[in-house]
Parts: sequence; structure tokens; C-alpha cells
Amino acid sequence: MDNLIEKIKEYVMEECRKYKEASEDHYDFWNEHIRYVYKEAVDLAKKYGADETVVALGALLHDIALIEKVGTRKDHHLNGKILSDEILDRFSCPQDLKDRVLGCVLNHRSSKYATNIEEICVCDADCLAHLDNIPMLFNSAFNQHGVSLNEVRDWMSDSFEHDYNDLSDRTKEAFLDRYNTIKSVVLGDMQESKTSQY
Repeated sequence: MDNLIEKIKEYVMEECRKYKEASEDHYDFWNEHIRYVYKEAVDLAKKYGADETVVALGALLHDIALIEKVGTRKDHHLNGKILSDEILDRFSCPQDLKDRVLGCVLNHRSSKYATNIEEICVCDADCLAHLDNIPMLFNSAFNQHGVSLNEVRDWMSDSFEHDYNDLSDRTKEAFLDRYNTIKSVVLGDMQESKTSQY
């Protein structure tokens, strides 16, 4: 199965390269997001005793609909499942493995939708990747959401909270100290600054 993981990894990296060349801002999907998700997912799989092959493939393919620009961001998990099904067939992935990977792609948007430990690993890794690469969130704030500089702090705070709340309870507990450190470093003493008078 390592060979299948490597083939899918090469495929996703090539699709990310095409995305970067074609996008206006030359966003590097692989280096800014997918590789972080992949690393976090495999680490969580080892930690939680999940099937590492399922998790690795799910992490690599979880945003394939965004990378290949199929459908909307809102539905990228649905379109991603369809695309992943086709991609895994091309690489002769066994049906039982494919079904489990497709579950990871479909349910990666929140641990609340996860039905097994592999899906939790991919979902949690996606959330953790946003916090592993803070500059990517700034890029998203400016380029995808049109947030002005004055609104970035609030947007970042909301993004952090959303991602943290989407984690499984087990990962939340393990990640809490790191989460608080990230908030403190990136946002500073935001809560106090919001309520203080000038």
C-alpha cells in the first residue's frame, strides 16, 4: 500500500502544481496546506491506532475538489468524494480501502460528522494544519474573504475558534495548550483590547 500512497501523493502534488500555475495569486496548495494535513494526519493515526494507509490517502485527497476547481468551496467535500472515487479507481485501489478513504474525504469538514477514528484523524489534521501554518490563514483572509487589515484579528480569532471547535474531544484536550499559545502569540491580548475604551 505504500506504493499506492506514493502514487496518490505524486498525483496530488502535480495537481497542486497546476493549480499554482493557473491561479492568480499562485497559491501553493501543497506547501501551504496539504503537506501539513498529511503530516498531522499520519501522526494522529499513529497516536490513535488508526489505519495509517486510510488516513494518509484521505489526507492527500481531502481537498482535491478545491485543487481541481470542481464545484464550490461549500460542497468541496461532496465533489471531493466523487473525484477521489475516480482517482482511486485509476490507481486500482481495492474497494474496501477506497470506501474508507472516501469516508475520510466526505467527512473531513468537522469531527462531528466523523464515523470512525480514520475520519477523525483526517478532520482533526485539517483543522490543526490551519494552526500549523498561520500565514496561510492570513492569505485566506485577504485573498479569499476580502478581509481588510483592520478586520484580520477578529477574522483570525473566529477561524481559530471554529477550527478548535471542529476537533474531536480527544484532540482538543491534547491540543489545548498549543491552541492557547498560538492564540496568545498571533492575537495578543485580543479580548482585553476588544472591551477596553480608547
